[in-house]
Amino acid sequence: MDMVFAWFSDMGAGISAAMSVGIFSSAFIGVVIGVFIGVIPGLGPAVTIALAIPLTFSMGPLPAIALFLGIYKGGTYGGSISAILINTPGTPAAAATVLDGYPMAKQGKSGKALNIALFASVFGDTFGIFILCMVAQPLAQFALRFGPTELCSLLLFAMTMIAVLSGKSLLKGITAAFLGIMFGTIGMDPIAGETRYSFGLLQLEDRLPIIPMVIGLFAVAEVLLQMEEPRTTSHASLLPPPASPDDARATWKEIRHCLPIFFRSSCIGAGIGALPGTGSTTAAFLSYGVAKERSKKPDLFGKGSIEGLAAAESGNNAVCGGALVPMLSLGIPGDDITAILMGGMIIHGINVGPQIFTDHRAQVYTLFGMLLISVFMLLFVGKIMVAVSRRLANMPQSVVMPLVLLLCVMGAYGVNFAIFDCWLMLFFGLMGYGMVKLGFPLPPMLIAFILSPQIEFYFRQSLMLSNGNMAVFVTKPLSVLFLLMAVGVIGHLGYSAVSGRSGHV
Repeated sequence: MDMVFAWFSDMGAGISAAMSVGIFSSAFIGVVIGVFIGVIPGLGPAVTIALAIPLTFSMGPLPAIALFLGIYKGGTYGGSISAILINTPGTPAAAATVLDGYPMAKQGKSGKALNIALFASVFGDTFGIFILCMVAQPLAQFALRFGPTELCSLLLFAMTMIAVLSGKSLLKGITAAFLGIMFGTIGMDPIAGETRYSFGLLQLEDRLPIIPMVIGLFAVAEVLLQMEEPRTTSHASLLPPPASPDDARATWKEIRHCLPIFFRSSCIGAGIGALPGTGSTTAAFLSYGVAKERSKKPDLFGKGSIEGLAAAESGNNAVCGGALVPMLSLGIPGDDITAILMGGMIIHGINVGPQIFTDHRAQVYTLFGMLLISVFMLLFVGKIMVAVSRRLANMPQSVVMPLVLLLCVMGAYGVNFAIFDCWLMLFFGLMGYGMVKLGFPLPPMLIAFILSPQIEFYFRQSLMLSNGNMAVFVTKPLSVLFLLMAVGVIGHLGYSAVSGRSGHV
């Protein structure tokens, strides 16, 4: 009981300290910057935080870290705006948002999609922060039980979501996934350190960059598809107007229907975030796949399902709080963003790790308080952005599409400041266009590309630690659990296909 009172006392003091002008204003500025940066493909919170670190040298540690965390939260949500309106994920995690967000926008429901994404993001963000505040140390200790064997099995389970997202043809989904695995093998061997399949190109030695690939597959391919459609006037709007007032907003009935999905996907996102090396992209697609499996209307997924959009956004935003758990408690970054964030904290004199709750207890709870307050900042800024962004849908397509292509080129070039990445974007744009025309789904290819290098790394690391003994995967309880879950998903899909209750063939 004393521990509970101490926790409430520390949280109260932290929220009070976070309301100071310096910390509050820094967090708000960070959220605003993050949302705007998140909309631009290729930049995202990781790049922005890295650029912001030198600008904070004259600031105190808490205002500086508040700025970083605000950018992190705002950038994670901001990627959904361009994903919904122009089929261009602002961040890799928003690739799952594209699957149902953009189809909803094409149905004249861009306002509804933007609002559902905002509420899902705020819910997931809030849930992840509460997990961080309440169970940071116990959850971090549990995450320590995940070695390479358990992580490999977890990622294999995530890979089974390819079957769920394969659309009407499981064979085409597997073919797309095989292409993703092939592209995922390009670059340096994660264990031996040797370059493979780079064809003598120095640009490919550090594997294919994901941003040009994502932009090409979704945005450039969509521009090419839009060019095919006949237009009665050059002033035709980018997206159709809402057919009714309800299409421009999220109704309370829809939000209430999505609450269980918000909660389930937030649990997945927070859990994935607490595991080092996974990240928000895995959480978004895994949440999406689970939502489709549990849905009473799985056929609507990929065609404008509110459930799919809610799952993807709440899942990837819950990662923010979850990823801070191992970073703060163990000194282990959960993803690339928290790795940069950890560097910024160390520069400002806050050493993360097991002693942080002893050496910097007051500062940690001030950050917790700031994170809770910033939820309302995200809701406020997000509502303004929804109102502003909806005007984009009414702009003439002849104006928007060139701007989309400009953003695509900027996003692809901005990763490494290399023209080669722009050519990669064009290559994957043509590939994505061809795949869509032939009926091949794009998500399985992207999921396989993201997960296959991690699976290979943890698989080979497990074999090295066990002297090549494959039995290591079935002798550890957590590994067995994830493998059984993967087998269960595959078995369920196979049974559904055979019994004729599924569209998979």
